[in-house]
Amino acid sequence: MTSELETMNFNNAALMGLSRSEWDLVNKRLGRVPNLCELGIFSAMWSEHCSYKSSKKWLKTLPTDGPQVIEGPGENAGAVDIGGGLAAIFKIESHNHPSFIEPYQGAATGVGGILRDVFTMGARPIALLNALRFGQADHAKTRHLVSGVVSGIGGYGNCIGIPTVGGEVNFHKSYNGNILVNAMAVGLANKDRIFRSAATGPGNPVIYVGAKTGRDGIHGATMASTEFSEETESKRPTVQVGDPFSGKLLMEACLELMAQGSVLSIQDMGAAGLTSSSVEMASKGGLGMEIDLDLVPAREKNMSAYELMLSESQERMLMVLKPSATETARAVFDKWDLDFMPIGQVTKTGRLILLKDGVKACDIPINPLVDDAPEYNRPHVDAPVRAQLASTDIADSRPISQTLKLMLGHVDLASRRWIYEQYDSQVMADTIAGPGGDAALIRVHNSNRGIAICTDCTPRYVEADPKTGGAQAVAEAYRNISAIGATPLAITNNLNFGNPEKPEIMTQLIDSVLGMGDAARKLDTPVVSGNVSLYNETDGQAIQPCPVIGMIGVIEDVEKAIGNGFTSAGHEIFVVGQKDDKNDGWLGASIYQQHFGDSKIYAPPPINLAAEKAHGSFVRQQVLKGNIDSAHDISDGGLVVAVAEMAIKSSFGAEIEVPNLGQLNGWAFGEDQARFLVSAANSSALVAAAKKSGIEITRIGKVSNTRELKFGSTDAISIEELVATYENCIPSLMTKKN
Repeated sequence: MTSELETMNFNNAALMGLSRSEWDLVNKRLGRVPNLCELGIFSAMWSEHCSYKSSKKWLKTLPTDGPQVIEGPGENAGAVDIGGGLAAIFKIESHNHPSFIEPYQGAATGVGGILRDVFTMGARPIALLNALRFGQADHAKTRHLVSGVVSGIGGYGNCIGIPTVGGEVNFHKSYNGNILVNAMAVGLANKDRIFRSAATGPGNPVIYVGAKTGRDGIHGATMASTEFSEETESKRPTVQVGDPFSGKLLMEACLELMAQGSVLSIQDMGAAGLTSSSVEMASKGGLGMEIDLDLVPAREKNMSAYELMLSESQERMLMVLKPSATETARAVFDKWDLDFMPIGQVTKTGRLILLKDGVKACDIPINPLVDDAPEYNRPHVDAPVRAQLASTDIADSRPISQTLKLMLGHVDLASRRWIYEQYDSQVMADTIAGPGGDAALIRVHNSNRGIAICTDCTPRYVEADPKTGGAQAVAEAYRNISAIGATPLAITNNLNFGNPEKPEIMTQLIDSVLGMGDAARKLDTPVVSGNVSLYNETDGQAIQPCPVIGMIGVIEDVEKAIGNGFTSAGHEIFVVGQKDDKNDGWLGASIYQQHFGDSKIYAPPPINLAAEKAHGSFVRQQVLKGNIDSAHDISDGGLVVAVAEMAIKSSFGAEIEVPNLGQLNGWAFGEDQARFLVSAANSSALVAAAKKSGIEITRIGKVSNTRELKFGSTDAISIEELVATYENCIPSLMTKKN
């Protein structure tokens, strides 16, 4: 059957990440011992990265339907109707392990991969975002990793000409040995011209297009499904190498060919390369596929069937074309100077048959690789019950202004400008609001309609209470989209956790998914795509759990959108979602507690989804009516940090009325949820609308024409002093010598 006559055994399977029971199952499914190529294919398709074998049971509980949903989970990306005959195509995906090993290429290829997921659906990408987690600021590797990842994101996105418009960056010691690099892409397509990946028509040609195949990235999917150890650096060869210039050519060639109506189905060669693309296309179509590997364009000599199938070389696609369109399609790819090679055909056998050097290198059924892959109900335990922290439990005699300055000068809250200014956020000339706002806003070209986008997660909340943390990530994204005046539509998620074989880690995953599902249902934001990244551990130490939410929304007229900087002196400042007598804020699991309290894990602020929906809807409506001039959701750091951020974003200061309390830290820095800070010129209309809607709203001060923040009559600090510490923190980190 094959020229690879070596007999495989469990030791070979274990090296590829398969368990003893999975090895036995492979033999049972085949009725024989697999060869090297076949074993490699099984190990890749049954990896966590490709099969979701530990999370699939719980992902099925997420809401995925709604009147706006065109395509839910299962395709390369999700698709939602944004009106005007258009669909937004979007997804977020991780490239965590590769980015720790080789930060530039790991991050760059993460961007390239998520872009391919989007334009594979027939959409032109319009925006990139990211969600990044690094270790402690003073850790030996942090500066190297930050520099490499940021350069990789900018290097790929800037070169391919897609704006990077938003994201988030956090630092925590749990990421010292395992950073997180999640990349999100959004594209636009005609809603009746969306392309899927299911193979069709036995006898139709299977075409390889794009760059040539090399030995880079072999078994990257398997490497992404295991823990790190002291041998991590030896895995550098499993990191792919990106080429944004070839990526640009591939994008334009694919979109041109799609416009001609020649493409029947198309799939990105992402994780597991030619293996996953061929197997998934055949599986979704209920068909088989036969490929002659001698025809695969290769840039290295004497590549084996195993290497050709498991390589994760970048900028490649697999497509099924109409037989009559082959030569027309070849002309398109010749024009763009890319490889175009018919390498096989769709069959009705339900099997994957690979030829190499004139003989069969692989002959395996498709179904066990996908639909009949292992699915586990991993053991889990009850989440720990955390004690509540009262504001009086942290003694703080400092003036509010001095505590604020200390917090803004720490990497937890400091400006990310040094990072996002390395990204081109304005290319394509449709960016209305880029990095630094509550949500990014992209104009739909040649129209007034806009797409709002953000990414959110608060890992310390998830660590403290996974279900609350999962719900909060959705709720905060909902607030960020609403704060600019857009209507939230749907979400994509990236679930980053440690080893699911540990019951406490599995509990984090399960509970956060359940919380996420509750919030998505209540807020009418179904989950249409996503990614799961497990085994984010080093030497047995798991990361702080980080289920990232990427959300999109729509606004009919971008001219009505607002920002999060004060716009005029004299405007009154309100907190939407706070009663007059609600002054004792929630400090448990807050940034303030991390800095000034003890190191215990306390209960995070509770989530009231009904209040989140009501307050977000109210703010959105008042923005569109012109009754709110600027808005900012209150999240990390609490009320006073939100005031400072709005002032820093503007040329104004603020005079804040301080309540008569013995201890002000909870009022100032508590992270109670479902709240917005807003400024209004027409305050009477805003207050009247709130009263009519039954919305809690509290006036706390006014915007001033002086460049200072005043808290009561005796505490003040200049905006320039805050800016100096706020803006210099990360640049100082990046230039500090070891």
